[in-house]
Amino acid sequence: MSATPMIELRKVVKTFKNAAGEFTVLKGIDLTLNKGEFVAIVGKSGSGKSTLLNMMTGIDHPSRGQVVVNATDLYARMNESQRSLWRGKNMGIVFQFFQLLPMLSLLENVMLPMDYVNMYDFDERPQRAMELLTLVGLEKQANKLPSAVSTGQQQAAAIARALATDPPLMVADEPTGNLDSRSADIIINLFQSLADQGKTIVMVTHDPSLTQRTSRTIIISDGELVDEAVAQALPLLNHRQMLSVTKTAQRRRIEAGQTVLQRDQHVDEFYIITAGAVEIVMAGKQREDVVVSRLETGQFFGEVELLRGGKSIASVRATGDLPAEVLVLPRETFLDLLKQSPLTEETIGKIVQRRLEENRSADRRGR
Repeated sequence: MSATPMIELRKVVKTFKNAAGEFTVLKGIDLTLNKGEFVAIVGKSGSGKSTLLNMMTGIDHPSRGQVVVNATDLYARMNESQRSLWRGKNMGIVFQFFQLLPMLSLLENVMLPMDYVNMYDFDERPQRAMELLTLVGLEKQANKLPSAVSTGQQQAAAIARALATDPPLMVADEPTGNLDSRSADIIINLFQSLADQGKTIVMVTHDPSLTQRTSRTIIISDGELVDEAVAQALPLLNHRQMLSVTKTAQRRRIEAGQTVLQRDQHVDEFYIITAGAVEIVMAGKQREDVVVSRLETGQFFGEVELLRGGKSIASVRATGDLPAEVLVLPRETFLDLLKQSPLTEETIGKIVQRRLEENRSADRRGR
């Protein structure tokens, strides 16, 4: 993966108007996806994920905001025809229902994008298309019509077509939604391979199990993005609860080396790390510090004290050369969240037990 942005959405709003009035689907989305990432976008029906995808592809216009893809502003200077031609050269789109032309063979379907953007010599296109069909295991079906192959093979052909112009970005809308588990596994393996080769893959999915195969998961709820650190730290919350934490938690910065909690200090807050790292530290022999553990983005601290007495059992400080950033929930909000999610309460209870044991062991070592 590269830290170079492939997709940047800046305060993107999308509002639809009908006879009943206005309905805002996207509510000020800020999002950066980097080159080489394999990203899953998840959310319930009506959450805005397909609309978000349409903003990235240039298929639909934002009501407000800016969309930059591969260093090109999609809406500032291009008209529809220019945007369509740009998309053909820079982006491969894989649809849930394949969208293969039924009267053309798989080989001819894969050649279509090359014809549209006039890419590769005319005589070279069949060879290029065959290489792509071979890549997805369809070389023996190349001359068959879409109706003559399975749904999994049709989706594989759609992926070959999306790769026809060798675009740096592939966008897939529910690419496994109509496939059996075996066919879906083949498709995800192919996406992983393409990401390993440096392509950026953005996939909308309803299937939470697929997010275990991606390098990053974006959750959208009611037109807003859940903070990724919240989703990592508290994965058993539902999406609305995650969004509530994202919107209500206070954001703080801890400078490198700064102590945010002292041992025996009263603790009244729960902390989720959103950037950087912190060390959990115990005082050792002759006042030497014993580092119990290191916590990074998507991990948390403060839960032991909130559930077991209120005073910090160790010191916590930002570690490394860069500051740490945290989301902070007050005690009552945190405890109310646990009541709303018994599975989260149970999981955090087990973490509390483990951390208490770690601290006891460190305390014994330090004596």
